[in-house]
Amino acid sequence: MPLDQKRASDKNDLPLMAMDEGIVLFHPHMPAKGPEYVAHTLGTRWIGQGPKVDAFEREFRARMRQAGPCLAVGSGTDALHLAYLLAGIGPGDEVATPLFTCTATNLPLLYIGATPRFVDVDPVTLNISVEDLARKVGPKTKAIVCVHYGGLPCDMDAIHAIARRWGIPVIEDAAHALGGAYDGKPVGALSQFTMYSFQAIKHLTTGDGGLLTFTDEALEPLARRLRWFGINREDKQKGVWENDIKEVGYKYQMTDIGAALGLAGLEEFDATLAHRKALYRRYVERLSGCPGLRIVDDFDPRKEHAAWLFSILAERRRDLQLKLRERRIESGQTHYRNDRYSVFGCKESFPNMDKVDDSYLILPLHTKIGLAEVDMVCDVIREGW
Repeated sequence: MPLDQKRASDKNDLPLMAMDEGIVLFHPHMPAKGPEYVAHTLGTRWIGQGPKVDAFEREFRARMRQAGPCLAVGSGTDALHLAYLLAGIGPGDEVATPLFTCTATNLPLLYIGATPRFVDVDPVTLNISVEDLARKVGPKTKAIVCVHYGGLPCDMDAIHAIARRWGIPVIEDAAHALGGAYDGKPVGALSQFTMYSFQAIKHLTTGDGGLLTFTDEALEPLARRLRWFGINREDKQKGVWENDIKEVGYKYQMTDIGAALGLAGLEEFDATLAHRKALYRRYVERLSGCPGLRIVDDFDPRKEHAAWLFSILAERRRDLQLKLRERRIESGQTHYRNDRYSVFGCKESFPNMDKVDDSYLILPLHTKIGLAEVDMVCDVIREGW
């Protein structure tokens, strides 16, 4: 069956494999009660935004220990756009943001007319480099955006110190990091704004979807209006809406169909996360010290990895990919440096990204494989390539 995966940047990248061909790179996780909850929803009055969206927001906030309101939306990109608006980012504003990430992190800044100021990677973690961030942030900077690549939290103490120095908010793109933590605090309870993605192959899926959480409760009414055309939805449903719109709003809401799937996923999230972490640990055990590669992780004890991706830096990456493919194992690159996309018009140099550009590689990690499959992958790699 075809897989959900980001497009390849290299013209020589290998085609996607089908599940029956071997060990695939990604596979959606369908919670056991997902079909039942969705089927029930299809027989109710509400299949668009309704009571299940409200229930999903409440349940997500409680189970994931989120610090503030949770706003379920149609995609992680929607959530980031709303975060940027709520943070007061406007036309001409400069935002310090990761170079290495899904374009969904940075394209919403272009929607607004803001300017992404790309920050180089940390070559050990592929997260944002705090050293380069400190150089790039200045009087023109309106906000800092960080991405927890693969599920490994960024160096949040250092990032927050820079943000405090300039009096600007931190916006976390936690599309990879549901279930991660930093210094004992869950992702989502660290910064002013945090986005999650529930796209098809994430830890928790709603088919496609996202969620924004923020620490300032006073922003919630505005956030809910912006999510739905600028309309106060509750007043409209009560029949007391005065037919006026005062802000430019969007059609960014989640549906009850997606929320039903999300509620089922929340019920078994602990087991899903535990499974992924067990796979991640086995990769670390088997590949630590392996000649020709390095694991993308700093193993900082303050950081609890959410285990969405297992990434390595491999010598002769193409040769390793070919060998894995010969053994019916898929590997690949999920995200790409944004400065190479013409839409951003970036002309800066990024020496750390240049060093790792031809070596980062992602290995299979999802709930359709177990420790035996991880061992198979590791056995092939340890043979050499």
